[in-house]
Amino acid sequence: MIYIQVKEMMQAKATAWGRRVTLSELAKSTGISRMTLSRMIHNQGYSTVTSHLDKLCQFFECELHELIRYVPDSKLHPQVRPA
Repeated sequence: MIYIQVKEMMQAKATAWGRRVTLSELAKSTGISRMTLSRMIHNQGYSTVTSHLDKLCQFFECELHELIRYVPDSKLHPQVRPA
């Protein structure tokens, strides 16, 4: 599953900038609605369009691999092996 690490990136920028980064600020700066950003934060595996990823990378001044994280399904739902 692919995770978009918006919350983590907001926290990292807040630390780097020495101030809080709000969802409203992110929405205004990127043109992505607050609802969409909220879904990215709260819905694991939320699917979005590449233009949103581009805008987020521009805002956070990061590479795509810093914004997204891949977790194999086997780690999410490990199969029970017989003894």
